[in-house]
Amino acid sequence: MGFGGISVWQLLIVLIIIILLFGTKKLRSLGGDLGSAIKSFKQSVREGEDTVNNDDTSISHSDDSVESKNTEKDKHSS
Repeated sequence: MGFGGISVWQLLIVLIIIILLFGTKKLRSLGGDLGSAIKSFKQSVREGEDTVNNDDTSISHSDDSVESKNTEKDKHSS
């Protein structure tokens, strides 16, 4: 038994039909295009995460500086 009730033989038949319809060159270029698209997507996600992490750190640093300024004001006013 294969995937979701589809046997290995049925998958092979579908694969052969797809190869006959599109040809190996077309499938190879399609696979390359799909691979580069996935690679580009993963890279964009990593860059987005890095940007979010950098923004979070800069926000926390600015919060710390605001808190330190407030405590300095409190010390001077006492």
